[in-house]
Amino acid sequence: MQPSDLELYTTRDLVEELLRRKTFQGVVVHSDQECKSSDWDGERIFKVRFNNNLDAEQACRLLNVISEHMDRHYS
Repeated sequence: MQPSDLELYTTRDLVEELLRRKTFQGVVVHSDQECKSSDWDGERIFKVRFNNNLDAEQACRLLNVISEHMDRHYS
């Protein structure tokens, strides 16, 4: 697959494909709406998705670890 091939898929399609994979163990945070620009106009709504490889508690702990890491390294 060429990088330009990804342009043919919606964010929803890509997220669904990732979550279908049994090897994926993680959390996907994505904008609810397709964004064609990196400019932020107002507010955005985000969705958090994970598959059956994690339960809600594990996904929350993972997001907490990521948040703490970002606070330490990007603040």
